[in-house]
Amino acid sequence: MPDAYEAVPDDLAQQDPAAIAAMFGRVAPRYDLMNHAMGAGIDIYWRWKLARAVRARRPARALDLATGSGDVLLEIQRQQACAEFAVGADFCLPMLKLARSKKALNLLASDGLRLPFKDASFDAVTIAFGLRNFADRLAGLREMRRVLRPGGRAYVMEFSHPVAWLAPTYFWYMRHLMPKYSRLFTPEEGAYKYLGESIKAFLPQPKLAAMMIEAGFSSANWTNFALGIVALHVAEV
Repeated sequence: MPDAYEAVPDDLAQQDPAAIAAMFGRVAPRYDLMNHAMGAGIDIYWRWKLARAVRARRPARALDLATGSGDVLLEIQRQQACAEFAVGADFCLPMLKLARSKKALNLLASDGLRLPFKDASFDAVTIAFGLRNFADRLAGLREMRRVLRPGGRAYVMEFSHPVAWLAPTYFWYMRHLMPKYSRLFTPEEGAYKYLGESIKAFLPQPKLAAMMIEAGFSSANWTNFALGIVALHVAEV
């Protein structure tokens, strides 16, 4: 493992420059509990599926962006999905500290729009429920494309747009009930109001695939989970 990938030191844990990073920093202590409670644990399965998709290709090196509390990175490491190593990067330092407390390896503080890696450094890039929070999603996808080697793949798992008959009920729940439900677990109701609004405003599956092509990938396809509530997009260099 190269020395460049250093663990996040404790004394940096409060230096969050952006509002989104600060918000995730505030919810970090109960982040995992809230995620599992909101979906009755199905998020664990979704992350397992993502790691399984990576493992099917057995890349040498993988980068997990917006790694948060480290669940995808930990699952990739647990499944030994990479032949060499996997790195987790996030710009929210309290979340990285949480990931480190869970024994995630190879953590790096980094903005997904300005990755500190050379071109063609990885064989796989993963991001789970994080692209939605990027200030410039196209730029983020272009950074993923830049750091991938020829033949590499980007795996983007994100909340998406469910089938038409479910969408009105689902988005009503996300807007009105989920923030209230979140009060049982965290005082940060605003964070979960933001979550619902950002999901509704996010790109539907075909448009995200088209954006991946615009970012320079040669192909992009997706698989829906839970009637389209979540989609896993896979794009190849």
